[in-house]
Amino acid sequence: MNDWKNYAAPADVFRDRVILVTGAAQGLGETAAKALAQQGATVILLDRNEKKLGKVYDGIEAAGGPLPAEAPLDFSTAGEVEIGRLAVLIDNEFGRLDGILHAANGFTHLSPLANQTLDEWTEMFRVNVAVPFALTRALFPLLAQSPDAAVLVLGETHALAPKAFWGGYSVSKIGQKNWVEIAADEWDNLPNLRINLLIPGPIQSPFRLATHPAESKDGLPSAERLVPAFLHWLGPESRGRSGEVLYFSDIVMN
Repeated sequence: MNDWKNYAAPADVFRDRVILVTGAAQGLGETAAKALAQQGATVILLDRNEKKLGKVYDGIEAAGGPLPAEAPLDFSTAGEVEIGRLAVLIDNEFGRLDGILHAANGFTHLSPLANQTLDEWTEMFRVNVAVPFALTRALFPLLAQSPDAAVLVLGETHALAPKAFWGGYSVSKIGQKNWVEIAADEWDNLPNLRINLLIPGPIQSPFRLATHPAESKDGLPSAERLVPAFLHWLGPESRGRSGEVLYFSDIVMN
C-alpha cells in the first residue's frame, strides 16, 4: 500500500473531475483548492468570505488551471433553502460532482465551559456538523452518479482527545467522526462512493494561529505538506477505503 502522506499524484489525475471545497477562502481549504486545480480539477470554491474567495479564484485562474466556480455561503446561517438552491445550481452548471472536501471550520474561542454560551455551541454544531451533513445529503444524487467520488472531512485532534477549554468546539468535531462512520456504513453498497475523516494535527494555518497565538510556527508543517493527502483521499487512489479516521501528524498535541 502506498504512503498516502507522501503520495505523488500523476499529472492531471483530476482532469474532468468536479470537486467542491468548503472553507476555500483561506488555510487548508485554499491550499487544497489550488492543488486540485493544478491537477486538472474544476473546483467549486465555497466560503462565506466573498472577498477572500475572489482572490483564490483569481489565483487559480492566473495559474492556468480549469476555471473554478464561486459559491458564497455562510454555514452559520444557511438553511435547507440555501443548501437546496446550491445543489440545483451545481447540477445545472456541471451536471456532475466527483468529490467534496469539507474544510470549513466553526470556532469561537477557547474558554471554560462555564463561560460558553448556547449560541456559541449551536453555531459550532451548525458549521462543523449539521450543515456539512445537509450539504452532502443534498449533493448525494450527484455523488452517487459519479463513477468515482470521494468525500473528505477535515477533523481536529481535540475532538478525539478532549481537553479543558475546548468545550463546544471539541464536542461538535467529534460529531464529524460519528457522521463519517454512519455514512460509510450506509454507503457500503456503493463502491464508487466513499467518505473519510482526516485529522491534520498541528499545522501552520489561521486556525492554529488563533488557538496558539504565542507558538512559533517554525516547527509545524506547512499547509502545503498536506497536499499529497488531499490528492490521495479525494482521488482514485483511495477507492475502496471508507469510514476511516486518518491521522496526518505525529506531533504531540497541546
